[in-house]
Amino acid sequence: MKPKSSRRDFLKGKSASRAASGEISRSRGQGPAADSRLIHVSRKAMACEFEITFNAGQYPRDAELALETLDLVDILEDRMSVFRHESEISRINRTAADEPVEVEPGLFGLLELALQLHDETDGAFDVTSTPLWEVWGFDRRAGAVPDEAELAEARSRVGSHLVRLDPDRHTVRFLKEGVQLNLGSLGKGYALDRCSQKLMEAGVDDFLIHGGGSSVTAHGSRATAQGKLPAEPHRGWTVGVVHPLRGTRRLAEVRLRDRALATSGSRAQSFVYKGQRFGHILDPRTGWPAEGLLSATVVAPSAALADGLATAFYVLGPQRSLEYCRSRPEIAAVLVCPVRHSGGLELKTVGFADDEPISTIEPSAAGRPALRRLP
Repeated sequence: MKPKSSRRDFLKGKSASRAASGEISRSRGQGPAADSRLIHVSRKAMACEFEITFNAGQYPRDAELALETLDLVDILEDRMSVFRHESEISRINRTAADEPVEVEPGLFGLLELALQLHDETDGAFDVTSTPLWEVWGFDRRAGAVPDEAELAEARSRVGSHLVRLDPDRHTVRFLKEGVQLNLGSLGKGYALDRCSQKLMEAGVDDFLIHGGGSSVTAHGSRATAQGKLPAEPHRGWTVGVVHPLRGTRRLAEVRLRDRALATSGSRAQSFVYKGQRFGHILDPRTGWPAEGLLSATVVAPSAALADGLATAFYVLGPQRSLEYCRSRPEIAAVLVCPVRHSGGLELKTVGFADDEPISTIEPSAAGRPALRRLP
C-alpha cells in the first residue's frame, strides 16, 4: 500500500508520487521525438481521470498550480452533474418548467453553445436527450430495446426547441414538463477549457490536459530530449486517435498545439439484442442508437466545442460531418468508418492542411489502412 502524503508534504519535497487528492508522477516519454521528462498530476472527477502534464522543471510551481487547477474541476462537477441533487443543472431540471431559472454566466454560455450546436447540426446534437437514454436503459447500465409507445413518450420530452434562454437575464425556461438538461456531452470539454484558462492566467504556456483520454487540450509544446522547446514547425504535443474496437491501440497521431481534440464512440457502452449491437449514443431525431461511424474525432479551437461536435458527428455520419467541416475551416475531423463487405475500417480526414502533422500508425503495428484525406 502506497503511503499517503499531504499537498504540503509534496511541495516540501517529502513525497514524489502523491499529494492531497491528486496523483503526481514524473516520467520519461517514449520514442525519439518525445524523449523529455514530464510531470503528470491527476485526479478522479466526472467519472474519469483528469490529468495535467507539464515539461518537468519548466515551471517552479508546476505541481502546486496543477493541484489548484484540478480543484476547479471539482467545483464545475458540483455545478453541472445531474447525479448531484444540489447541482445547478439539477435545480434547473426541477424548476425550469414552472418558472425561469437564473444561471451562472459560465454555465449559461455553455447552454448557449449547446443550443447553437443543435441548430448547426440539424438536431443531431441535443442536451435534452436524457429521456431517450433512460428508456433505452443506459442510465441503469441495463440496455433494452423500448417498445414504440415508450419511445414515443420519451421523444415527446426531447428537443432543444423546448428550451428558452434569456441572454439579458441569464435565465433558462422549459416549455414543457419533463424536459431535462444533461451536459455530459460537453462537461469534460468545458472543464478542460476552464483549466486551460486558469493555467494561462498563471503564466503557464506549455501544457497538456486530458479528461478520461477522450477529451484533450494542448497549449504550447512538449520539450525536446534536451529540455528545450522545439522550433517551428515542430511545436506541439502528439495525441493519439484510439482504435474504436481495440482500445489499447492507436490508429493515428495528431500534433496538437493551442487546440483541443475529442473522440466519441459507443463501443464501451452497448448491448446486443437478437444479434444486433445497440450503442449508447442516440440520435435525438429518431430516438434510436446512431450508426454509420465507429468513432468520430474532432479538432477544434476549444475542448467544449470539440466534445460537442464529436458527439454530433457520430450521430450525423460521415457525409454530413464532412460537409460541416468544409464550411468551417477551424474544424478538422478523423472519421473511422466500417467497411461492411470486409469487416475492416476506413479512416477519413477533413480540415487538416496538407502540411499539418497527422499520420497513421504503421500498418504492421495497427493492421489498418492509411488515412484518406478528403478535400
